[in-house]
Amino acid sequence: MNPFDDAYFMKQALAEASLAAREGEVPVGAVIVCNNRIIARAHNQTERLNDPTAHAEMLAITSATHTLGAKYLTDCALYVTVEPCVMCAGAIGWAQISRLVYGASDEKRGFRRYAPQALHPRTDVESGVMDEACAGMMTDFFRKRR
Repeated sequence: MNPFDDAYFMKQALAEASLAAREGEVPVGAVIVCNNRIIARAHNQTERLNDPTAHAEMLAITSATHTLGAKYLTDCALYVTVEPCVMCAGAIGWAQISRLVYGASDEKRGFRRYAPQALHPRTDVESGVMDEACAGMMTDFFRKRR
């Protein structure tokens, strides 16, 4: 049995989301995996960087492309705690990421509502991985802010 399954990598993304929450950022975390190895980790940094594009997915893609020295991530999987927004889905598509795995759905801002064709046609999508833990982190964060 492979210890590096979807739950393992989603836990790593949740650890990143937890860092975001501690920093006062919306708790979204992401990791990019290539050949069962994490090559990039990131969490939302829109407040810290004063940049509305500094989403976990965007930062992880940038890090992964630098790590691999390539603009395409065709042999990589992106694990993210919340369904990507349209902007991030576009970047995932342009990066040609092979697999997208996300936890909680985002009914208000998720790409599936607004741009379900944004990903590359060959990208496999798996949703709902550890969705309760991922959604719970978001709910707790916003409950504390209100």
